[in-house]
Order: sequence, then structure tokens, then C-alpha cells
Amino acid sequence: MMYWIVFALFTTAETITDMVFSWFPFYFELKIAFVIWLLSPYTKGSSVLYRKFVHPTLSNKEKEIDEYITQAKDRSYETMMRFGKRGLNIAATAAVTAATKGQGVLSEKLRSFSMQDLTLIQNEEELQLDPTDDTHTAATLPRLHPLESIHEYR
Repeated sequence: MMYWIVFALFTTAETITDMVFSWFPFYFELKIAFVIWLLSPYTKGSSVLYRKFVHPTLSNKEKEIDEYITQAKDRSYETMMRFGKRGLNIAATAAVTAATKGQGVLSEKLRSFSMQDLTLIQNEEELQLDPTDDTHTAATLPRLHPLESIHEYR
């Protein structure tokens, strides 16, 4: 764990030092040598740096760090609640808008279906079909007496 904490600090510092010292001869080779020194179980470089610099600094600032974490936790909860409410309001508005627009589309579809039905009725009147004749409509089938249907299958 000490290695990863020191390596994280090294990576953070590396972004700045790369811009400033990248022109320096053997800079990248020295960086590789430093990482090997940190990793090596023989030199225990990360352990040395952690015990001499990181741990004392963290111990001195422990109360401030704890307060900062508590404040960040409270602020993040308040922020998430605020964004959550905004998100729900936007979603509700979008749903209502879609429903009202969708209702107009639905009524147009229903009108178009009813117009088709009216044209079918007008076509039947033009043909002067007998409305009592059940054989000309698709909705009704010819009715047979139950005994007649049994005799037909024998």
C-alpha cells in the first residue's frame, strides 16, 4: 500500500515535471531508475519515502483531512439531490410533452381509421347490398344448425 500511495504522488508530480524537465538529458532514464528504486524489494524506496515524508504529513493534517472529507460528503449528497430533482422535473416535463403530442397523433390515427370505415359504408350503399344478408359481411359467418353440421361431416 505504501508503494501505491508514493507512486500516485509520483504520477501527480510527473505531469508537472515532464513539462519543465523533459529537455534535461537522461530525464526519462532517471525516471525509470526512480520507479525501479520504488519497486525494488532490496531498496524499499517506496517504504523509505512513505515513512519519512508521507506518513508524518498525513498524521499532522489528519483532522483537516477528516473535516474536508465530511464536507465533501455533505456537499456531494446535496448536489446529487439537487441534480436528481432537476432530472426528475425534466423527465416529467418530457413525459407530459410527449403524452400531449402523442395524444394528437393518436387522435389523427383514430380519425384516419374512422374515415376508412366511412368510405366502406359509402361503397356498400353504392352497391345497394341487402343489409340483412349475412353472407356479404366479413364479420359474420353463415350460421348452420348444429345437427346439420354433424350430418355434413359423416
